[in-house]
Amino acid sequence: MKVDELDRAIIGALVEDARATYAEIGNQVGLSAPAVKRRVDRLVATGAITGFSARVEPSALGWTTEAYVELYCRGKTSPAEIGAAAARHPEVVSACTVTGEADALLHIRATDVRHVERVIERIAAEPFVVRTKSSIVLSRLISGSHHHPAHPD
Repeated sequence: MKVDELDRAIIGALVEDARATYAEIGNQVGLSAPAVKRRVDRLVATGAITGFSARVEPSALGWTTEAYVELYCRGKTSPAEIGAAAARHPEVVSACTVTGEADALLHIRATDVRHVERVIERIAAEPFVVRTKSSIVLSRLISGSHHHPAHPD
């Protein structure tokens, strides 16, 4: 199934806001709401759109237990592949490739240690992950990134 510029614009609008109405998207791309709905239905049917999801803010949910997980991956795993997999887990607040033995480092936030453990199990089950090594944060000594403001205890 060919994806044209209008489809791309519709997908872009949905990536921006998965809850946007067909009418709102139509206004952005210059189509009627029914025309947008037909295209979205077709994109879902052909597998171009695989689902709709909500992004979460871990600290707002009280996910205050943190861990850093090193990923050791199979030989030919690309950073894009690691990033796409990490993005499927809402508990992963950041992921980066790193120097040293590990291929990537994930920062996880969860409700408690058991939740962290379940997330690590899900990530370890990714086909390209050979092993993981995790460190659970005991106490945060310095915190000041703009992305994750320190929350008062």
